[in-house]
Amino acid sequence: MCGRATLSKSKAELEKRFRAKFSPMDEEQNIVNYNVAPTQLHPVITSENPDQIQLFKWGLIPFWAKDTKIGSRMINSRIETITEKPSFRNAVKRRRCLVLVDGFYEWKKIDNRKQPYYIHLKSNAVFAMAGIWEKWKNPETGALVYSFSIITQDPNKFMAPIHNRMPAILLPEDEQKWLNISIPVEEALQLIQPPEDDLLAAYPVSNQVNRVSENSAELVVPLSTDQ
Repeated sequence: MCGRATLSKSKAELEKRFRAKFSPMDEEQNIVNYNVAPTQLHPVITSENPDQIQLFKWGLIPFWAKDTKIGSRMINSRIETITEKPSFRNAVKRRRCLVLVDGFYEWKKIDNRKQPYYIHLKSNAVFAMAGIWEKWKNPETGALVYSFSIITQDPNKFMAPIHNRMPAILLPEDEQKWLNISIPVEEALQLIQPPEDDLLAAYPVSNQVNRVSENSAELVVPLSTDQ
């Protein structure tokens, strides 16, 4: 699964890289986050507004949900079953998105403990994970909540020793194709392939990342050998 991520790049960097502008309502919001966690707001680009970067809540809330609690259980959507699950199948056809990050965390089982690892592109560049999104209307207040889920897949050889799943990382040339909902879902899902093994870098980091309240650049500092 993918349950934590990072985004240390500025808004200007994101806008230049993805050729999109932040929505007016999100222009003043801070986006730098070294410990992005479910239920938090995070930058995405949707199939509905491909020229705009918006802040959506991490954890998909289907339009038919009674409340927002279900979102915490839908932070990821498996590519193998995404066209079958009622919570995901309509979204992957009509509501795709790019989730903008520059790294993510995963936990490797070592003996009786789990060691967090930080994974990022060797270039340290920002990249896009394939996602799906939803719009949910509060039945009592009428307020709208926009949310997303990150698609996961089997790991490549590089990630396999760390975890048995990994997020769907899109190649830059495939990002706009993923957003194009005129492309049939079967064809769109073919864009999701395990990345080349030499694309990523990974190293162990402090257990501080386990606490959502922790949020600083220290979280991505490699764990020293004497810890």
